[in-house]
Amino acid sequence: MNIINHSFPENQYYREATAKKGIVLHHTVSGDSVEGDINWWKSTFERVATPIIIARDGGIHQLFSSKYWAHHLGIKKAHFAQFGLAEMNTQRNKEFIGVELDSWGGLTLKDSKYYSFSGQEVAAKNVVKYEKEFRGYRFYEKYTDAQIASLKELLVYWGRQYGISLKYKGKVMFEFNKRALGGESGIWAHVSFRPDKSDVHPQPELIRMLESLI
Repeated sequence: MNIINHSFPENQYYREATAKKGIVLHHTVSGDSVEGDINWWKSTFERVATPIIIARDGGIHQLFSSKYWAHHLGIKKAHFAQFGLAEMNTQRNKEFIGVELDSWGGLTLKDSKYYSFSGQEVAAKNVVKYEKEFRGYRFYEKYTDAQIASLKELLVYWGRQYGISLKYKGKVMFEFNKRALGGESGIWAHVSFRPDKSDVHPQPELIRMLESLI
């Protein structure tokens, strides 16, 4: 893997090695801006971050070792309570590795053009269209082929390093569900843990890659 290392302040994550049981896929809602993502995290004090951001060109940007942790899930007590579970947000952040894909995420259509929440226009060729809304949007910026290929490399590596099952969980991965909140090992998405999030979306190319994992 081609890893691009960044200097990330130690007070922006927890330099505590924790046992890992799973991986959570996120997208940034920031377009192609790894430096912007990093600078935003540096500007906060909550230690929100993921060890890896995958750029639109497939570059794997590492901020800190995946054996450490930071907050990336933000699961509320009420989310756990919906399934009769005790609040375990900190524990889930410790045991699940987060990885971000640079993407604008959900888009709105206006005058035959697609726009991000911030008003950034996204070219139609880079848009995936769903028949039904997914988490409030019918249109999303696509994850690039290069991103998906790099993500596959990373998932295989982490699967071997930490003994994490890579078996695709099916459509439940894209649903808010008890299995994820309860700490079932494997690969999940942010939407698995929270009903108010839209990352990652079920892009066919992403699903095919996940299905190819053993």
